[in-house]
Amino acid sequence: MLSAQDLHARGVAAINGGRVRAARALLERALERAADEATTGAVEASLAYVVAETGDREAAERLCRSALARDGLTAETRGSLLSQHALLVMLSGRMAEAVRELDAAIAVLGDFPVLLGRAHGNRGTAHLELGDAAAASADFAQTVVLLREAGLPHEAAMAEHNLGYARFLAGDLAGALGAMAAARDVLAATSVVTAAVCDADRAEVLMAAGLTEEGRDALDRAARAYGAARLARRRGEAELTLARSLLLSDARGAAVVARRAARRFERAELASWQRRADAVRVQGELAAAPTATSAVLEEGVRVAEALSADGLRWDAAAVRLAVARSRAEGGDRDGARRLLVRADTAAPAPLSVRLQAREVGAVLARRPADAFGHVRAGLDDLHAWQSSFGSLDLQTNVVGHGVRLAVRGLALAVRSPADTVLFEWSERARMLATRVQPVRAPQDPQTAADLAELRSGPAPEREAVLRRRVREQAWQRRGSGEVADPVELPALQASLGGAALVAYVVTATSVVALVVTADGTTRCELGSRAALDAVLSGLLPDLDMAAAALPAALAGSVRGALAARLDRAAALLVAPLADAVGDRPVVLTPSGVLAGVPWTLLPGLVGRPVTVAQSATSWLARSAEPLRLGAAGLVAGPRVPRAEAEVHAAAAAWSDAEVLAGDAATADAVSALAARVDVLHVAAHGRHTAENPLFSGLELVDGPWFGYDVDQLPGVPDVVLLSACEVGRSSVRWGEELIGLTAAWLHAGARRVVASPAAVNDDAAHDALVRVHAALATGTDPALALAGTVGAVGADAPAPFVCFG
Repeated sequence: MLSAQDLHARGVAAINGGRVRAARALLERALERAADEATTGAVEASLAYVVAETGDREAAERLCRSALARDGLTAETRGSLLSQHALLVMLSGRMAEAVRELDAAIAVLGDFPVLLGRAHGNRGTAHLELGDAAAASADFAQTVVLLREAGLPHEAAMAEHNLGYARFLAGDLAGALGAMAAARDVLAATSVVTAAVCDADRAEVLMAAGLTEEGRDALDRAARAYGAARLARRRGEAELTLARSLLLSDARGAAVVARRAARRFERAELASWQRRADAVRVQGELAAAPTATSAVLEEGVRVAEALSADGLRWDAAAVRLAVARSRAEGGDRDGARRLLVRADTAAPAPLSVRLQAREVGAVLARRPADAFGHVRAGLDDLHAWQSSFGSLDLQTNVVGHGVRLAVRGLALAVRSPADTVLFEWSERARMLATRVQPVRAPQDPQTAADLAELRSGPAPEREAVLRRRVREQAWQRRGSGEVADPVELPALQASLGGAALVAYVVTATSVVALVVTADGTTRCELGSRAALDAVLSGLLPDLDMAAAALPAALAGSVRGALAARLDRAAALLVAPLADAVGDRPVVLTPSGVLAGVPWTLLPGLVGRPVTVAQSATSWLARSAEPLRLGAAGLVAGPRVPRAEAEVHAAAAAWSDAEVLAGDAATADAVSALAARVDVLHVAAHGRHTAENPLFSGLELVDGPWFGYDVDQLPGVPDVVLLSACEVGRSSVRWGEELIGLTAAWLHAGARRVVASPAAVNDDAAHDALVRVHAALATGTDPALALAGTVGAVGADAPAPFVCFG
């Protein structure tokens, strides 16, 4: 007859083999034959695991408690039981209690590295749920070391994945994505569910980074895998992650998804998880409704108290602050203040909580100066975090966290009579991404190889893999950690010389411009937002149509319609500024909604040097030294009928310009040319990719040359001319942040980029840019060179080139 020890060993082997029912029968027989307390306790520990796996957590907890009460348990058995019971407690959502039990387990497991590593891992998970990222990171790092040394690479990889999640909670998105990517290589191969866990956690990081579409794709994959495996809790967690991410962009949708998750948790009798989902639903409902009902406000307070009791202080703080904001905006300022005081917002609160607190503080402030102080401090917090990213893609995406504050700051500034205040907040709104000082990273061989393979035209599945890898590799690049302060109005005035700067501020209701010259400032109320939207609607399609090779009769009609639309735009945006601007050259800092305006074609600006800047601060930085205009390089891409004629004619203006055309115009050759010239001109077909702007590119003989290629250049010319359709076009993220090929060049270090925000006729591009080169070769500033070239829209196709810088 088999002994209790033999049956126990066979039961454990069955557990490890995934045969839970067989394990239970063996362990129950072992329990019947156990003759001493220690053996009984050891068998009960294993049986508790099996019972929990079959869904009866209460019975499993009773077994653990029964076993722990026995005398004579070994340190190994006691530590195992404590860990097992703590795990069951965690599954019930009682995280603080789980941490205490795991503390006790770790104290007795010092001689058992595998069990000790697993206990650290479980405690790290409990710390994560409680929002203590530092403690979680310490536990997971210890787990990785112990389990790798024990020869358990899969478990070590899971700990590394969790370490990535802890870094995410601490705000280190680049570190989080790096750790998760490394762990996924090991984990995804083990099971569909494990791959789903990786995808769901990574989705949370992606969404925090503003990469919503990518995050939703990852969550969809995870939810389908959980559904197929009938893992209700996991599926609810994926839905809760999605709901949280939607709070910034789709509050009503967030409430719907959170309600679905709460129902799933309720059916699984997971009360703590249900409360988290309820908290997100309440936040969504408050953000979506113009006037919150008292029932929702009271529910929010109740849920916050319950979450505090669960030890989930950041979840509690988030819902309290949402209720406080609604109460403040509804006039209940005292009630809002009480909630603000009650909310736990001090460091190390997550950035999202700190920004919420700043917004509530701004709403409650009695004096405008105090409100500005809250908004300014919140944005400073955002920029400090944002500066940890080296990727332009991430820098522009994470600004979503600060948009509400920036919008509030702009609205306050427009109401302020002080031009210094309006200028400061115009700059701050423009610089949500560009305040971060760029850092030049060394070329990454894997990224260079992936971009080269993309140029070769791989199959769609392979192309998707390569694009994802290029993008993710860029995300992991560390930032400079440095943030530029916005220039102050007096400093700008002292540096303008004979130029005028026009800052356009567009709010939800109005359009305002501030004209700044060395002599003073002039504020102009330009009209309503609705009037601006009406003028801009259809502008880009009109420009694209006017660039086509049209029959003379149709061309006259199309270009006449464009000219009329440009007249209306100029009447709104330029004419009211005429007296203040005079005949000065102008530097424009447009709001994001004005990104597609062909400024050089607007009556009042035609023939005038115009530079479109990301901000006054960035323009001053790029203008600090004279432009390098000594050496030029020109490139003609394939399938553009007049490209070679254009670059050869333009090259003739220079004494020793280098020209790449035909088979010589490869990506490698163009990259090398870009690194050694001061002025680079590329005449090629171009395409702006709205869904992934840094994959916008120029067509060369061996395939597209992407924005990511620009990021890999060892050196960057001062002036870039892009004679290609629509590559001056940008995608607008979060209302103000522009990203596209022009932004990629400026981020890489170029100081002026001449490009078109719309399609360009080949003949018009040829004629305009050949004349621009004739001026550049004499040392003329690009904006002045363009002013002498681009005329008003008439019978010929327009040349809507703009000088960005």
